[in-house]
Amino acid sequence: MFDLDRWTEIFSALKKNKLRSFLTAFGVFWGIFMLMILAGAGNGLQNGVQHGMKSFATNSCFVWTDPTSKPYKGFKRGRRWEFDNTDNEYLRQKVDKIEYMAPRLFGWNLRTGDNTIRGKHTGSFTIMGDYPVYNNIDPHDLLKGRFINEIDIKEKRKVCVIGTRVEELMFEKDENPIGQYLKVMGIYYQVVGVHDPENPNVNFGGRKEETIYLPFTTMQQAYNYGNEVHFYAITAKKGNNVAEMEKEIITLLKKRHSIHPDDSQAVAHVNVEKQVKQMDMLFMGINILVWIVGVGTLLAGVIGVSNIMLVIVKERTQEIGIQRALGATPGRIIGQIMLESVFLTTLAGYIGLSLGVFLLAGVNSLLDSIRASGNGDNLFIRDVEVDLTLALISLTVLIIAGLFAGLIPARRAIQIKPIDALRDE
Repeated sequence: MFDLDRWTEIFSALKKNKLRSFLTAFGVFWGIFMLMILAGAGNGLQNGVQHGMKSFATNSCFVWTDPTSKPYKGFKRGRRWEFDNTDNEYLRQKVDKIEYMAPRLFGWNLRTGDNTIRGKHTGSFTIMGDYPVYNNIDPHDLLKGRFINEIDIKEKRKVCVIGTRVEELMFEKDENPIGQYLKVMGIYYQVVGVHDPENPNVNFGGRKEETIYLPFTTMQQAYNYGNEVHFYAITAKKGNNVAEMEKEIITLLKKRHSIHPDDSQAVAHVNVEKQVKQMDMLFMGINILVWIVGVGTLLAGVIGVSNIMLVIVKERTQEIGIQRALGATPGRIIGQIMLESVFLTTLAGYIGLSLGVFLLAGVNSLLDSIRASGNGDNLFIRDVEVDLTLALISLTVLIIAGLFAGLIPARRAIQIKPIDALRDE
């Protein structure tokens, strides 16, 4: 392998037809380059989605009400209905699989133009009524102050927690909003916290950074919601199946509120555990597709190398015949041909691998700079990268493929009889 004459022959053979050598190597280069790019892009998309719900409770489900689709017990089809406060304790008593249960109010009827005022600043934001326990299901990254607590709920305090976008629009840049007041639909609330969403990819009812959170009981009383509950976020205890808990909850709520047992529309629901599993399957499918396309492209390049080596062997028939006549063993001839094939595939593969990794690193740097500037909140891709072990395995497989690519031409070379080779023109 370290025979100088052998390497001189290899470089001489490649230089004889530079264009052919380049195009042959380009097929291998492009195959591994595209494999790295596609794999990196797939990983970046998966990392982005997972980061967007990194601390979200995946063992959770969400239920809310929709108009009925079947008449039942004297009620007409299309009846509008709501959960109520009594459902909280009822579900707690009946469903022992529940770990956390967070009722929520949506202030849909409060979004009428600019619903929030502070001096000369006005804005239209999403209004939510929450319990502190909701923070155990969908955690908030509190930048300032605190979240809603149990005392706020018990005493129905007029306090609020605001998103970063609310702070940006309603307060000056260097102004501390904690302790200040916002007028929301005619009622003043003291700001006790500013949060940045930890899970920006999970939104129910509106963007979190544009949301004002009020104590649930305060919102019920201040805006005449009575004992309505619009939405439940519920997590299952460890070891319990979310789908089974969800089914049990829906069955109990239908029975309690006189909903037809077969009405599939009246209780809308989302099973986060099921959604996460579906996403995992989707990304697995994407990764499989990436590897099928990448390996297929790479294989086409390797086949191209094998075909070109056959052409080279045919062109060098007389040279091989002379070598055989001078005593060159079949092993040396095979080694020479296979070494040329491996050298070509390894060189092209290494360049393709290096360029692919370099390009992914550049994309990563660009994404990081966009996020640092504050304009990357809506990017669904991050950490575009390929595992080093995977890259090295790909290169090793390519080298092995190069050996096989040279095997057929090498076998063809040793089948040439010296006397026939010398007569070849």
